[in-house]
Amino acid sequence: MKLMGNHFEISVVGTNEQWANEKIQEAITEIKRIEKLLTTFSDNSETNLINQNAGLEPVKVSKEIIDLIERAHRISNITQGAFDLSYGSIDNSLWNFDTTMTSLPSKELAKEKVKLINFKNIIIDKTNQTVFLKEKGMRIGFGGIGKGYAAERAKLILKNGGVISGVVNASGDLTTWGTQPNGDKWTIGIVHPEYAKSIFSYMNVSELSIATSGNYEKFIVIDGIKYAHTINPKTGLPIRGIKSVTIITNNAELADAMATPVMIMGIETGLDMINQIKDIEAILIDDDNRLYTSDNIKLIK
Repeated sequence: MKLMGNHFEISVVGTNEQWANEKIQEAITEIKRIEKLLTTFSDNSETNLINQNAGLEPVKVSKEIIDLIERAHRISNITQGAFDLSYGSIDNSLWNFDTTMTSLPSKELAKEKVKLINFKNIIIDKTNQTVFLKEKGMRIGFGGIGKGYAAERAKLILKNGGVISGVVNASGDLTTWGTQPNGDKWTIGIVHPEYAKSIFSYMNVSELSIATSGNYEKFIVIDGIKYAHTINPKTGLPIRGIKSVTIITNNAELADAMATPVMIMGIETGLDMINQIKDIEAILIDDDNRLYTSDNIKLIK
């Protein structure tokens, strides 16, 4: 089903079909609630109210938004700004991957646009429960963390409802718990970085979350060169060199949020960071189809 602009699949293990469908519906209701909270397509969403008041005044928001921004800030610090909620400040006037672009934007224009990207200018006041964007024109967006957050919330709703095994898949960002009905772990396929409907590797997992960021879904070709939709928030230009990053950890929100910054940071720096964080692993594929992994992943050929 289409939720949050993405295709969600929810699987639960149970002995009663009606009961299972009721639980799935509860998870869908939760995802729809989060979509209303985070969307930038509704003038009344908390996200848009924050953006509309950028440079003007703080906006009172729910504790849920405050907490999510706080967690996003921690990831921004860990990734040295490669993850940044204020990436929304780069709009379609710079890059539009949904229409035909015939030339690259100038480096000067890109540099001008990225001046507004700075997570440190997203000011949280926990006492008054407000969020303030310091600069006029700043925009935040939860596209880099929202799917994972929704998947994690849906899993929590299902587990609290008595579902002992299942999978929530948000367009490839997924989280698993328990086992298949036969007792086996869940078999998860990692999408091929060039062929969106093909699988290049499988993993058997349980109690783990997986997210993949790649250039196989949205890109443009200019003068024979492929430019992926992943933008470096420091330059305003698309990243080059990595086709795909898959993050494996125990939380869908974290997996979702870490996939893109590792791609932006590059192979050496990205893997060095991952290897220093407990309970998180990564698989990277570069533009020449070479495979790289974090230290604790063992590949079986």
